[in-house]
Amino acid sequence: MAINLMVASGFKPGAILKALRACAAHIAGCRLAIPVGLLVAALSLIDAALATTAHQSRQSPHLLPTRSDITTACSKPLYLTLDTGNMASAELIAEILNKHQVKASFFLANERTPWGNFALDEAWAPYWRERVREGHAFGNHTYDHVYFPPQPASDSPGQDKGFKARPQFGEHAGKTQLWTGEQLCKELGRVASRFESMTGTGLSNWWRAPGGKASEAAFAAARHCGYQHVHWASAGFLGDELPSERFSNAALLKKALDQIRPGDILMAHLGIWSRKEAFAPSLDPLIAGLKSKGFCFRTLKDHPAY
Repeated sequence: MAINLMVASGFKPGAILKALRACAAHIAGCRLAIPVGLLVAALSLIDAALATTAHQSRQSPHLLPTRSDITTACSKPLYLTLDTGNMASAELIAEILNKHQVKASFFLANERTPWGNFALDEAWAPYWRERVREGHAFGNHTYDHVYFPPQPASDSPGQDKGFKARPQFGEHAGKTQLWTGEQLCKELGRVASRFESMTGTGLSNWWRAPGGKASEAAFAAARHCGYQHVHWASAGFLGDELPSERFSNAALLKKALDQIRPGDILMAHLGIWSRKEAFAPSLDPLIAGLKSKGFCFRTLKDHPAY
């Protein structure tokens, strides 16, 4: 009995097992250059592997790779990044990402939410743990959402002497201070420590300055403590913080679909105070539209620059 395993099985483990069993049932005439004992051992191993896979599928279906996860070729990658913002749309965005099986990169700050708590409070710990479980990536947005006002080169004291910093939240909210590189490293470390205490997982070594801007001294200080800054592509600015009276969701959606190009880093928030019409629902047709054009989504862990 001659059996072409590749043809008979279609390269599927279950079908391979079936073909091997068929061959074993006619072992006297089976044209396989495999000792009988080795064949029996192989059958046992495949049986055990299939049983384990079936058990994992029943117990934790989310741990199994999806079709998009195992796609090896991705010629048009995009990198969706999400800053915390006020978290008002956080749950909706998580649902949309799950719906489309998209993994994003989150940048975390302890920002105030509409419910009176803050994004890194214990009340939000289950949210972040769930995003970790889903396989997203995480970077740093400074704990108190610290802005770094521009400094003219002639006025810049340099990393060793300090640079301007203005926290939006916390004890020094709204006050422009002169920070040292050590203070910035400590600020970034607060986010990393808090995230690890909530999730048991460390942050990646990326950071994003609020507003995407900082003095060169601040950038240098962050690099000194191991953080690489991540900006976004011009077309990747999704506009969710622009006034909805002038920039409708439909207009922003069309612009993004028309202008986004392969390799772009996209940026939006998990909620914005300044916009009346939340942009978050538009992520659903945006992701669907981009996928229909052949784009695929990856986290910054897969970005060649990071």
